[in-house]
Amino acid sequence: MIGKLTGTFGGTTAEGAVVIEVNGVGYVARVPLFAIDTLRVQGVVVSLFIHTAVREDAIDLYGFPTEDELLFFKQLMSVSGIGPKTALGILNVSDVQTLRRNIAAGDAAALTKIFGIGKKSAERIVVELRDKLALEQTARGELTGVGGNDGEVIEALIALGYSAPEARSAIKELPRDGSVNERLSAALKNLGTQSKTK
Repeated sequence: MIGKLTGTFGGTTAEGAVVIEVNGVGYVARVPLFAIDTLRVQGVVVSLFIHTAVREDAIDLYGFPTEDELLFFKQLMSVSGIGPKTALGILNVSDVQTLRRNIAAGDAAALTKIFGIGKKSAERIVVELRDKLALEQTARGELTGVGGNDGEVIEALIALGYSAPEARSAIKELPRDGSVNERLSAALKNLGTQSKTK
């Protein structure tokens, strides 16, 4: 399996993939549209992080300028019914950070602008990835009001079956000090109280 290619940009194919020449061998890789512009200057040394898709009749390479883009591409493919071509199409619409924010916020409408993504597929992507992406944003401190060991407490609550919004709501009123176990116990009490009042 190929994980990364470093070589010179050898142009594009008729289908819009790029050719990376490595020691006399030209590797064809499908890349997001924004990546083609950065690779277009002939002869410049380029590196792509690669996902190798093996099918019965072909081996396709998908290339990305950063590991983060490759990770998001793989997350999209983890959704049932989303293959590599559809995942690449999603990456062609917007930058990774905007797409992550839209999915974490539950904005399925932002995904229906993509050719080949219907309302049901967009909702499936949101349902299957929303909590995972929200948790990642929490761990990176990109969500407001997150600090200390909040990320670990939220992760534990999600593992117990709560959604990311429920987990964030449960820790909002907790004091910042205390161990993960102490804060997790208090968060579970909060969630128990909330369910009784519903």
